[in-house]
Amino acid sequence: MTRTFGVVGLGRMAQALLFPLLEAGLVEADAVRAVVASEASAAALRQSHGLAVDTDPAAAWAAPAVLLAVKPQQLELAAEAAAGGSAGLLISVLAGVTLERLQRLFPQRQCVRAVPNTPALVRAGLTGLAFGAGVDPDQRQWVRQLFVQVGEVHELPEPQLDAFLALTSSGPAFVAVVAEALADGAVAAGLPRLLAQRLAHRTLAGSAALMLERDLHPGELKDMVSSPGGTTIAGLRQLEQAGLRSALIEAVVAAAQRSRELA
Repeated sequence: MTRTFGVVGLGRMAQALLFPLLEAGLVEADAVRAVVASEASAAALRQSHGLAVDTDPAAAWAAPAVLLAVKPQQLELAAEAAAGGSAGLLISVLAGVTLERLQRLFPQRQCVRAVPNTPALVRAGLTGLAFGAGVDPDQRQWVRQLFVQVGEVHELPEPQLDAFLALTSSGPAFVAVVAEALADGAVAAGLPRLLAQRLAHRTLAGSAALMLERDLHPGELKDMVSSPGGTTIAGLRQLEQAGLRSALIEAVVAAAQRSRELA
């Protein structure tokens, strides 16, 4: 769709999205115009990936398609820098920044709001997309191609992106707490720390793979491994008494509410 691709804020998430694009040939390295905050970071990225990386945003905003991945508090500064740029497509991955606000700050651009999650770093991500007014079918397809390189893509009405973010973007932190707690329990029961951590991670990954591949409801998997009077049901009783299920539900609801507040 485009010969040049601007990236404003080439941090970890933007790199996770850009590098698979380069590998897939959807964007050529010499077509990227990226901007970062420090000259040291720019020099490192130039050397490691052969990209045109600068601290001056002018070249990035001259591109017909721009990925906006700055910190939310830098949004107004980014809009000022974009004021003299060209028209085209803007893809924002900023949490809680609505299409309405993006369109107001970047009136010369057709805006897309994207919510990718951290597993995109290993191409196991989930991305929610909401398209603003004026994004044409070719642009939509190109945006989907961008994010499908790092995982599964879901196009949603914008009001649903807050819940999507709470589950998929905040969810990895909740899962990490569960993994850490499971490993701590195994250490308390007698396993070495490094082995306990690996087994906890593999147990979570394997359980998720089983539910996905066999299209199992979580309750089905729970029942598969819960024999009468056995070890699993004894552990499940403790989880219910401690309120784990309710705590996770409320964590997702709280994250969604915070996303709405940020907007």
